[in-house]
Amino acid sequence: MAVATTITASGTDEGRNVTRLSASALMGPATAIVALGLLIPILILFRYSLNQYSARGLMIDAVTAENYVKFFVDPYYRTVLYTTVRVAFICTVACLVLGFPLAYVLARTRSRFKNLMIMLIVLPMFVNNAVRAAGWMTLFGSKGMINTGLMSFGIITQPIEMMYTETAVIIGLVAINLPVMVLTLQSVIEGIDHSLEEAALSLGAGPWTMFRRVLWPMALPGILAGTILTFILAVNAYATPVLLGGPKFMMMAPLVYEQFQLNNWPFGAAVAFVLMATTLILTAITNFWMQRRYRR
Repeated sequence: MAVATTITASGTDEGRNVTRLSASALMGPATAIVALGLLIPILILFRYSLNQYSARGLMIDAVTAENYVKFFVDPYYRTVLYTTVRVAFICTVACLVLGFPLAYVLARTRSRFKNLMIMLIVLPMFVNNAVRAAGWMTLFGSKGMINTGLMSFGIITQPIEMMYTETAVIIGLVAINLPVMVLTLQSVIEGIDHSLEEAALSLGAGPWTMFRRVLWPMALPGILAGTILTFILAVNAYATPVLLGGPKFMMMAPLVYEQFQLNNWPFGAAVAFVLMATTLILTAITNFWMQRRYRR
C-alpha cells in the first residue's frame, strides 16, 4: 500500500511538472515578443525622459527629474491630467450603466437573432476611431444634422455649441468603448446560472435586491475587466479628443504627441510615463477596492 501511494504521488508530481513545462513552452514565444516589442522601447523612452531639452541641441544626455518636476509644478499640465482622468472616469461609468442591461439581455436571450445582435455590437469596432469621430462631427457641427433639424422646426434660432466641448468628447468615447464593455460583461453573465436569479426571486427578493446581492457580485470579474479596459482605452484616447475637443481641449495623449511634434522628446517621454503610471495606479486601486469590498 505504501509503495502504491508513493508511485501515485510520484506520477502526480511528474504530471504537474509536464503541465508546467508545456504551459511555459506555450507562453514563452508570446512573452519574448512582448518583452522585445514593448518593454525595451518603454525602457528607452524612460531614459529619454531623464534627458534635458535644448532648442538648439534638442535632446541633451543627462540624468535629471526636471521634466517630471515641470509637469507637476505647472498648473496647466496638472489640469490636463485631471481632465483626462475625469473624462475617462465619466466614460467608464457611462459605459457600465449603459452596457450592463444590454449585456444582460444578450446573455439571457434565446432568440435566433442573438448572433445578429452581437454582430451589430461588434460591427462599429471595424471602423477606425477617427472615422467614427468624424461621423459625430457631422452631427455636432453648427451646420450638422442636430442643429439643422432643431432650427428647421423652430425649436432654436441659432446653432447650439456642441462641437469642441468636453461633452462631445465624452459622447464620442462612450460610443467607441461601449462595445468593449458589452462584450466583456456578456461573456461573464452567460456563465452565471440563471436558476440562481430565479431562486433569489422565488425566496422573496425584489429585482433590485437580486441584482445587488446575486447578479452583481457574481458578475464582478466581468465588471472589473470591462471597467479596466474601458478606462485604459478612454484615458489613452487620441483621435476623439483631437477631432471632437478641438485645439483648446487638451488630454494627455494629444499632449504627448504635441511635445514630440515640437521635438521636445524628453518632456514628451515624461508626460507619457506620467500617463502610464496614472493609468496603472488607478487601475490597481480600483481592482483592489472592488475585490476587497465584494469579497466579504
